[in-house]
Amino acid sequence: MKSIAEVMRQPQGHWVGDGFPVRSIFSYNGDTAAISPFLLFDYAGPYVFQPNGGAPRGVGQHPHRGFETVTIVYDGEVSHRDSTGGGGTIGPGDVQWMTAAGGVIHEEFHSPAYSKAGGPFRMVQLWVNLPARDKMAPAKYQAITSAEIPVVAFPGGKARIIAGDFRGSRGPASTFSPINLWDVRLDAGASVTLDLPEGHNAMIAVLAGAVTVEDKPGGEADIVRLSVEGAGARVAASSDAMLLVLTGEPLGEPVFGYGPFVMTSEAEIRQAINDFNSGRFGVVAA
Repeated sequence: MKSIAEVMRQPQGHWVGDGFPVRSIFSYNGDTAAISPFLLFDYAGPYVFQPNGGAPRGVGQHPHRGFETVTIVYDGEVSHRDSTGGGGTIGPGDVQWMTAAGGVIHEEFHSPAYSKAGGPFRMVQLWVNLPARDKMAPAKYQAITSAEIPVVAFPGGKARIIAGDFRGSRGPASTFSPINLWDVRLDAGASVTLDLPEGHNAMIAVLAGAVTVEDKPGGEADIVRLSVEGAGARVAASSDAMLLVLTGEPLGEPVFGYGPFVMTSEAEIRQAINDFNSGRFGVVAA
């Protein structure tokens, strides 16, 4: 079995634009080897937005290079547009998997319908690093609807398989390195052993409810990080719980991050800034 490495939490939140009240539970400013291939975990909400008859709330056009953004919506709706022509609106259960790679500009706002109606809002945005060989690959966009995500039921709960494999079911997301991403729901009193692979960094994010992972309790907005050594982890729920389980094979490469750019050297960061300022990331169509 895997052992507990640490429990990560961030009680302080901040706003991204005017539409995303987030807690950044981990980021590339910490121990990047311990979380590789992941770079950042923003937990937005839970929050209730009031109806807004004006412009949708969100964050305007901004660039990325060298990694992927994965947005999972639990409550609310998010509309996206980017310089590859990708975009659309995702709602509860849907996932947006954007590969910035060589460079993209995008924007993210609440959908007009959700802005008008208001209501509960909860989402996760995860940054996934790309191997050095793929950092300058063409940008692309995967829109994954809830209906496309397989659901595996087991005693005491169920799991939606966004990426990777879970008990013989494979998720629809295409990834550049071996990754598992599972949306897991546990019933109060359930106890389950999750098959977390040997050799993967593994984390269990508690989005709602309370659980014990091995011998460590975790509550809302805690992330239990497990060892790369060993396989599997026991999880017991003391209440109904909503978890996001992420595992990945460590890349073992340098990480140099500067705002929305994550590369393998300072020289590549300088090149990313120059390319963005020179207009080489394209434009978002009007």
